[in-house]
Amino acid sequence: MEAVLQFSPFLLAGLKVTIALSLVSIMVAVLLGLLGAWAKLSGSRRTRRIAELYTTLVRGVPDLVLMLLLYFGGQMALNRIGNATGLWDYVELDAFTAGFLAIGFIFGSYMTETFRGAFLAIPRGQIEAGIAIGMSGFVLFQRIIWPQLVRYALPSFTNIWLSLMKTTALVSVMGLEDLVYNGYAAGKTTHQPFTFMFVVLIAYLVMTAVSDVGLRWLDRRYSAHLQRA
Repeated sequence: MEAVLQFSPFLLAGLKVTIALSLVSIMVAVLLGLLGAWAKLSGSRRTRRIAELYTTLVRGVPDLVLMLLLYFGGQMALNRIGNATGLWDYVELDAFTAGFLAIGFIFGSYMTETFRGAFLAIPRGQIEAGIAIGMSGFVLFQRIIWPQLVRYALPSFTNIWLSLMKTTALVSVMGLEDLVYNGYAAGKTTHQPFTFMFVVLIAYLVMTAVSDVGLRWLDRRYSAHLQRA
C-alpha cells in the first residue's frame, strides 16, 4: 500500500490520459457513426458499398492489429502525401493522436450500425409529418430525429462506450503513458506487478460504474415522456 501511495501521482497522470483518450475517441466514433449511418441509408449504391466495406473491414480485423496498422501505415501515408504534394514536411503522429484516431475509427463502425438501427426505429410518419408542415432539414433533425435517435441508440451506445474504455488499454502498446502503461511501469519498478494491476482493475471498475450511472440518468431523461404517457 505504501508503494501505491508513493506512485499515486504517476497513476493519476495515467488515469487522466485514459479518460481524455476515451472521451476524444468516443467523439470521433460518434461522428463517424453518424456519417456511416447516413451513408448506409443513402440512395447511392456506391455510398452504401463504401459504408458496408468500412464496417465489414473493421469487424473482421482484431482491434490491436488494426490499431498498429493505422498507427504505422497512417503515418507513412501522411508523409508520402506530403512529399508528393509539398504541402507539409515530415509528420510524426504522437501516440495519443494515433490512439484516439484509431479507436474512433474502430468504434465508428459499431456506432454506424447503432445509429442506423436507431434511425430505422423512428416512425416514418413523424418524419413525413415534419416535412409536410415545412420543417427544414436542420429543424427536422433537431426536434424529431435526434431526440428519438438518442433514445433508441442509448442501450447499444452504453455497451460500445464501456468496450471503448477497455480498448484504450491497447494504446499502451504504442508507448502512450496511460493508466495501464503507468501501472505496469510502477509494478515493474517496485516488483509488485499484481498490486498495481489490481489498482488499475479497481480504477476501470470505478470508471465503468460512474459511466453506467450517468448513462442510466441520460436514458431516463430521454424516456421521461414515454413514462408519463
